[in-house]
Amino acid sequence: MLRFITLGCAAGGGYPQWNCNCVGCRAARAAPDTHEGQAGIAASVDGEHWFLINASPDIRAQINATPALHPRAGRLRDTPIAGVILTNGEIDAVTGLLSLREGSPFAIHAHPRVLSVLAENPIFDVLDRARVPRHTIALDTPFEPALPDGTPSGLIVEAFEVPGKPAWHLEGRAEPTEERPGDTLGLRLRAATGGPEAFVIAACGRVTEALRDRLRGAALVMFDGTLWHDDELIDQGLAAKTGRRMGHVSVSGPEGAMARLEGLGIARKLFVHVNNSNPILRPGTPERAAIEAAGWRLPRAGEEIAP
Repeated sequence: MLRFITLGCAAGGGYPQWNCNCVGCRAARAAPDTHEGQAGIAASVDGEHWFLINASPDIRAQINATPALHPRAGRLRDTPIAGVILTNGEIDAVTGLLSLREGSPFAIHAHPRVLSVLAENPIFDVLDRARVPRHTIALDTPFEPALPDGTPSGLIVEAFEVPGKPAWHLEGRAEPTEERPGDTLGLRLRAATGGPEAFVIAACGRVTEALRDRLRGAALVMFDGTLWHDDELIDQGLAAKTGRRMGHVSVSGPEGAMARLEGLGIARKLFVHVNNSNPILRPGTPERAAIEAAGWRLPRAGEEIAP
């Protein structure tokens, strides 16, 4: 049976962010039970072997807080983590790989553009490729990632393009900064034996008609909830970029995720990758009430979800 564990639902910097004193971060510091780590999800079919979807800088703490990801009894060095599937090359998606360098075997699955980012930075060579191989993801082609011993995992993954942008650290290079294949991926996941399908789209610049058609009738969608509205960071004095410039569609508004994904027959809808500036992180806000009235919610760290 396909299942997920959410490791965190906050965007880069977590909630509260270490150097931020905005309304949301002040509220979080006053209510520690609302703290959130950076976005991360673990997926499994057998409940014994897990694939991480992205590896945030919070990954060590997230693994330690998640019993299903602990070393198994009777084994000195061990991990149930069979692989990491990267949906982009952002720092918040790849930096956690460096915390998985202690020699346990697992595989990295990513688009060639993201693999090239890892290859260009020698610090990622601390992950011995003999133990941690890197596998190319082909778009729109379902694949079954193998377990470290080569046996089938039972998990079927299909990666597809969604509107986005290059990783922040790649901006300013001579190459264009507009979206290109591999910059931002969504994932469709299911068990090899069949059953309901789930989608993970941790970043998305806009909801196109093609994306609406793809998500129609899905059992579970975990979707980009970075900002409540496009000018949020500017209005709060936190940054000079709009959500569109950052490659993130807003939650609210006629072109926002809530409106554009309404009426598609999606059974369960969760927002992930939510920025500290977004009031949906704070219980009791009108914005939190609005997403809940529309059938959306935020998963909590450690929550197990089956489509």
